[in-house]
Amino acid sequence: MSEYLSYLLTWRASAPEGRISHQDAGTWNDEQAAWAKVVEFAHSQNQKIGIQLAHAGRKASTLAPFIDPAAIADEASGGWPNDTVGPSALPYSDGFPLPKELTKAEIKGIIKAFVNAAKRAMKAGFDVIEIHGAHGFLVTEFLSPTSNKRTDEYGGSFENRIRFLVELVDALRAVMPPTMPLFCRERAGSRRDTVKLAGVLAEHGVDLMDISSSGNHPAQRVQAISSEPGYQVPFAAAVKEALGNKIHVAAVGRIHTTTLAESILNKGQADVILVGRMFLKNPSLVWTFAEELGVELHHSSQLGWPFKGRTRAPTNTPVSEKKQQVVTWGWYAYSQGKLSGFYL
Repeated sequence: MSEYLSYLLTWRASAPEGRISHQDAGTWNDEQAAWAKVVEFAHSQNQKIGIQLAHAGRKASTLAPFIDPAAIADEASGGWPNDTVGPSALPYSDGFPLPKELTKAEIKGIIKAFVNAAKRAMKAGFDVIEIHGAHGFLVTEFLSPTSNKRTDEYGGSFENRIRFLVELVDALRAVMPPTMPLFCRERAGSRRDTVKLAGVLAEHGVDLMDISSSGNHPAQRVQAISSEPGYQVPFAAAVKEALGNKIHVAAVGRIHTTTLAESILNKGQADVILVGRMFLKNPSLVWTFAEELGVELHHSSQLGWPFKGRTRAPTNTPVSEKKQQVVTWGWYAYSQGKLSGFYL
């Protein structure tokens, strides 16, 4: 847990019907073993790499945001509006498909799909697995009484509503090496329930809780670009204050300056800071942060003047064995002494 995790490949569907859009990537069949090439490259750069597994639930079958951020995908556009599922037969909002209420057998089937996806991820060589349980997707739908109206052991009380996630965590832990980190991106409604859930997840083997809110109801409209910097941090801070070192805590939400990141870490509000959108705006954000912190980075030779004359004899070292220094863009996770590095 003290090593650097350089990349986290976000949102990889565990089942085809669990994709948000037709364009989503996934790990639901062996044909997707090509992820091993991505892992191999990351490892060739002496970096760790993780993968985020997910199921969209009732928010599945939409068009990709770069095609149309507000449209549902019908069958003609590659969607599956008649095959979306959820804990209850309640659509996300007007215009969304009516999901089918999952049977108990189907719930077990989805957990098995996650396990199979995790096995493929481990076979490909990934170093970390994260469950995406936030933003109104299937895990959140079970956790929230707004979307979960079940009357069986998967609905009603807090203990029943978290059952799906706990069973999922247990199933993944059963096939993962005990030293392999398991993360969970989640927020269980209120701060009190989030703290309570974090404690349960820690007891069941989750190493880090990546706390991010909103997305389970159309009225929850968080404007991530215009919101106050660090607007999600209080949720992470509440968990950290209550549980201390029982579980690592990651904070997100417009944390895009080193000053703010350092402040959050120095106050003990989180162990890890996650930054995403700023890397899309500035792919060289690592250098920007390093300069602000006074940290020296090794720049790749291509950024200097590469043609200095050739004075050494050629070597027979295969390219794959040579050390290469690269700077990539993606998620940035910065911490003090624990989980630190760069997330993609």
